[in-house]
Amino acid sequence: MNEDSLAERFEARRGHLRAVAYRMLGSLSEAEDAVQETWFRLSRTDVSDVGNLPGWLTTVTGRVCLDMLRTRRSRREELGDERLPDPILTHDPEHEILVADQVGIALMVVMEALAPAERLAFVLHDMFAVPFDEIAPIIDRTPAATRQLASRARRRVRDSAPAPDPDPARQRQAVEAFLAAAREGDLEALVSLLDPDVVLRVDVGAGGPLQVVRGARNVAGRAMMFREIAKTIETVVVNGAIGAVDATGGSPRSLMALTVVDGRIVTMDIIADPGRLRDLGL
Repeated sequence: MNEDSLAERFEARRGHLRAVAYRMLGSLSEAEDAVQETWFRLSRTDVSDVGNLPGWLTTVTGRVCLDMLRTRRSRREELGDERLPDPILTHDPEHEILVADQVGIALMVVMEALAPAERLAFVLHDMFAVPFDEIAPIIDRTPAATRQLASRARRRVRDSAPAPDPDPARQRQAVEAFLAAAREGDLEALVSLLDPDVVLRVDVGAGGPLQVVRGARNVAGRAMMFREIAKTIETVVVNGAIGAVDATGGSPRSLMALTVVDGRIVTMDIIADPGRLRDLGL
């Protein structure tokens, strides 16, 4: 196979590989790096005997991401560097494939807590239907052990990641009602629009830990503190769900991803790191 033909076949799969890498890493820039490394490995490998090149590319991308996750995990344990996954505003056509099945930020946060091998097994099998016997060699496990890893990860995700309301109109209604209550300084209305066990996570950057607030009244109290800012917040679509952005002065100051279940907000994930907002191209 000549290099031009190989490059064409790789480019035809680039979007899929970026989707795999984004779900594995939760970072757009690292996903791009992983896909580029996959191309380097492809260009240096004789694949003339590979019968399923798309499958080969997917597993190589998974292997690259696994190595990156392990390195990142060691670094974060050492430095205490925590951050929310990169959000995606789906008005950008280039990124639509990444969130075609609405992989929300709340789900990505839960996946961040999985061990690298668990995350690989869960993402490749549950999200991309890769058979366990193809995943097993990547993590040096048997297919049966790989199945157990995916099952354990699936339970953790199911128990910890709320499934958002599938109706965007109902999501928007809850989010807009919350923003209206914040603008009016109506504490009780805010509390009524939040799940009793709502979790607020704020990433302010600078290598610091995430700020985490739990409970409807505590989160509503935080919203009351930013009553004036709420006047300039507008709704947007973040990872396939209704979110919000504060663009006071014409420049994004924060981006909020929300999960709405049964008319109430159950998670709020806010990125307020100016550097990250710039890097995301908002």
